[in-house]
Amino acid sequence: MTWGTAALLAVLAVASLLTGVIDLAPGNPGAWGVLLVSRLPRTLAVILTGASMAVAGLVMQMLVRNRYVEPTTSGTGQGAALGILLVTLFWSDAPILAQMAAASLCALLATGGLLLVVRRLPPTQPLLVPMVALVYGSVIGAVVVFIGYQLDLLQYVEVWTNGEFSGVILGRYELLWASGAVAVAAYLAADRFTIAGLGREASVSLGLDYGRVVLLGLLIVSVVSALTVATVGMIPFVGIVVPNIASRLLGDNLRATLPGVALLGATLVLACDLIGRIVRHPYEIPVGTVLGVVGAVVFLLLLHGRPGRAG
Repeated sequence: MTWGTAALLAVLAVASLLTGVIDLAPGNPGAWGVLLVSRLPRTLAVILTGASMAVAGLVMQMLVRNRYVEPTTSGTGQGAALGILLVTLFWSDAPILAQMAAASLCALLATGGLLLVVRRLPPTQPLLVPMVALVYGSVIGAVVVFIGYQLDLLQYVEVWTNGEFSGVILGRYELLWASGAVAVAAYLAADRFTIAGLGREASVSLGLDYGRVVLLGLLIVSVVSALTVATVGMIPFVGIVVPNIASRLLGDNLRATLPGVALLGATLVLACDLIGRIVRHPYEIPVGTVLGVVGAVVFLLLLHGRPGRAG
């Protein structure tokens, strides 16, 4: 799976570099500038976003111990948007690092709140977890929309709630490299997350510092979500469908599956971005809208498919 996905990702990356309104023919004097300033940064941003969001989704599923939750529908992405909105209201000229810090803190608090809620649910009702997570994320999202409506900032809020890459140019995507670095950190701690997915009692009996690993996982999910929301907006379904597909094909050992998850996440988002750019060319459909349709279909297929094999 990994090599085939990598080859497909390479093909899609080349197609992304060649897709756009401006022709990149050798005779065009501005072709090189368009490639370096717009097409290449956009392609890299899509790859980094897809890979990091897929990894964050898998880490979150291990922490919650449920396959049907992900950051953008469970409060983490909405918490990041709330943090950016609060910084905009109380510190309008805040530097980008301050915005990232506020978004990460709010995302961390929102994810921690979800964990507290989930632990109170009966373990015999696993379907309650995604339902409660969806309601929880919707409540936080409603707070964001309400504040935006009251202060006439709905269009500003829309930028974060519907992911798209049309505004990505050189100098406006580089923070996503940090999300890629955080995803690498998740790989380095993959064995600990695998054990933590067994639950607190089993983890402690195996000598794992369960609280510290959960905090590390929360930080990874929160930082990735905050960086993604602040740079390109919320990208739905990647954190659900990609880890579920990978678990069915590769098993549940995170160290073995994380590279494939990252590649598959990048491939899915890049393919949806290309679809959005081609369907109404020269206009674009936001990648968040395309993924909302494609991801929903894939998710329904996964629900009716065979269960994943053990790692």
